Formats: sequence, C-alpha cells, structure tokens
Amino acid sequence: MITHRARRTARSATLAAVTAALALGLTACNGADDDAKTASADRAADTADNRPASSGKDGAEPKSGGDTDEREGSATASGGTDEAAGRGADSGTQQCRGDEMLVTAVHRFAGQEGDHLLITASNEGGKPCWVTSYPAVKLGGDVDSAALPHAKKDDPSGDERVTLRPGGKAYSAVNLFDYGSKNHTADSFAIGLRGADGDVGPFYSVDSEGEKPQFSWNEADVLNWNTEKPYNF
Repeated sequence: MITHRARRTARSATLAAVTAALALGLTACNGADDDAKTASADRAADTADNRPASSGKDGAEPKSGGDTDEREGSATASGGTDEAAGRGADSGTQQCRGDEMLVTAVHRFAGQEGDHLLITASNEGGKPCWVTSYPAVKLGGDVDSAALPHAKKDDPSGDERVTLRPGGKAYSAVNLFDYGSKNHTADSFAIGLRGADGDVGPFYSVDSEGEKPQFSWNEADVLNWNTEKPYNF
C-alpha cells in the first residue's frame, strides 16, 4: 500500500492512508494484545538505544542537569571538608595542659634491677592534645631542685609530638639507680610538661603507687613519652 512514487496525487495518498488504517484496525481486532506487546518492546528498544549512559546505580537515569550538578557539587564539597578537617586536626591540635591530664605513677621492680617509676598520662579533656620530648620530673618534695636529665640510652631525637585523643594515654618512666650510699628517699614527685620549644609548664605533684610506693635513688633519669609502656615485661 505504501509507495515512493513522487507523482501520486493527494487523493491517492489519502485513500492509501485510510486503507492502511483500516488494515491496522482489522489486525488489532484479531491480535491486539500481541501487537501491543510488540510495539511496546520496540519503543523500549528505541528508547534504550537513544538514552544517554547513566552514572547512577541499577541503571537509573540521571536527574535533570540542575539536580545532577547540585549532587556532584555537594559530593565535592564534602570531600574537601573531610580533607580540610583532617589537616585542621593536625595543625589545630593544642599542647596538653596539666590540668586536663590525669598523671599516675607506679613504682615497679622496687630494689631490683630495672627499678623505675612508670608514668602514665591520660588525656581527660574533650579534645585531642599532644605531648612531646620527655616530662620534666623533680623527685621528692624539693620543687626548686633541678629536673632530672633525659636518659642517655633513650632516643636523643625523641622530640616528635605524641597526639592523645580524649581518653588516650602516653607513657614515660623514671629510671632509679640506688647505689646504697647517700641515697634519697621519697614517695612522690613533681612533673611538668615540656613544650615544643623545650619550655616547661607548671609542675604538678604525683604520688607513687604500687606494692612499695616509697622509692630510693642516687641517680635518676627520664624516658621520652611513648604510646607503649617501657619495660613492659
């Protein structure tokens, strides 16, 4: 019924269209369901061929241009915020303050080789903070005395910052050497935190704990802060 002859008159074209419509109507009466399914499948195939590739899950079509741009912009901003927050957490963390720290000391291996005071500093504040180097320690009640030196056997370059999250702990130790003469005896000491420039903050008194809280020494020195316990055996 369909022809490509250019000279066909308008009347002939109209008759052909009517005839085609009648033919389609008769076919629809005999098998409307099958043709409807076929036509639907053809349209779905044509749509799938012409549809742009989707970046969403489960083959979902992307939303309108405005929605897509807004979503992508939000994701980028979120990632940037996370990265900025990570950098801010490092650069914005303050030094730990003595009044926000819980410092305890346990006298271990009293009178034996390895005699020492295990110092534990816990961050009791609500924000991360850092300690560095080794604590300034003055044994006994003489707060005007000189602070103990850094242990020679310890890492001399231990000036890195140890960051403590809320509830986090850092450890140090006071090595006690008792040679049996002209020794000193005490059951407490004063401790201060060093800054990045080496300056020492206020001193706080700490009582020794353990089976033998009292300790003796002729000489003593101090280890760097660490996240692991020294002499943990």
